[in-house]
Amino acid sequence: MLRLRLLASAALVLAGSAQLPAHAAGFFSGAIPSFAIFPADPAPSLDERFLHRPQTAPLAPGQQIAAAGTQVGQASWYGPGFYGGRTASGEVFRPGTYTAAHRWLPFGTRVRVTNLNNGLSAVVRINDRGPFTGGRIIDLAHGAASALGVTSSGVAQVRLEVLD
Repeated sequence: MLRLRLLASAALVLAGSAQLPAHAAGFFSGAIPSFAIFPADPAPSLDERFLHRPQTAPLAPGQQIAAAGTQVGQASWYGPGFYGGRTASGEVFRPGTYTAAHRWLPFGTRVRVTNLNNGLSAVVRINDRGPFTGGRIIDLAHGAASALGVTSSGVAQVRLEVLD
């Protein structure tokens, strides 16, 4: 209980109260300790987060890097519930497009996506951010997913090759 009173008394002193309670005055001899508050590191700017990104994406479980500019992992697809809405790049999401969502590739980047289960491939343009489900490296729009044979299974093991 005494310890609690001392802590409360110290908090009052540090907060700027004028006097210590009589029972605590003997415990504080000399100067009252001071504390410096340092500002937190500033948040990185958009340029630092998106223009100076690593050469390879962070790896999720089951994901591997196959070669420079190439990424291997799981792809999923999205579509009907998002038609007519805006993608992260600002364009309207339309049915049948060969577009995709990637976590860090710049908007407009063209990527060859190859389904490793059946060998089918398609070139997609990155216009959105995602996927936001663990372990996946790309979310394909319905048009690209259909061309790759991913719509029935929902997910597939793919290889991404950045074209530009």
